[in-house]
Amino acid sequence: MGILESIREWFSAEQCINKVAAIVAGFLFFTGWWIIIDAMSGDSSHQITTGHVFIGIFGTISFCMINIVKGEHISEENTSEWGARNAKIVLLLGFIMGFASIIAAIWVMISDFINNDKKETSLGVSLLLQNVFILFGSLVYKFGRNEEQWNE
Repeated sequence: MGILESIREWFSAEQCINKVAAIVAGFLFFTGWWIIIDAMSGDSSHQITTGHVFIGIFGTISFCMINIVKGEHISEENTSEWGARNAKIVLLLGFIMGFASIIAAIWVMISDFINNDKKETSLGVSLLLQNVFILFGSLVYKFGRNEEQWNE
């Protein structure tokens, strides 16, 4: 069996959508962090500070918070100790952190990089792109999977 045939067989299974969603989400998450690491490696005058990197860290925490909550945790039929209310709170806080990291990245991009002639605008754009890719990866991983297959 050739390599292409085994790849075709691997993606033709019923659980293919979970595999594709995980690969795409991982690629988006990786691309987001790769963009900021690449921007920082080419930044010889240290225009990107630790405070700028924390915006991406909050996006990463948001990624974890959003995807730690399974769909069955949110349903009202959930009678566990943790409960549906707590699961919804964690999910809501995760989405708030994800969108807040994008808002913060836009704010920093405009105030620190675009309105400042001493700094390069491309570094602010990379900061924004990092958080956009992380949030899109989080959304793909949360809503692109079929969690019913895990219960079997």
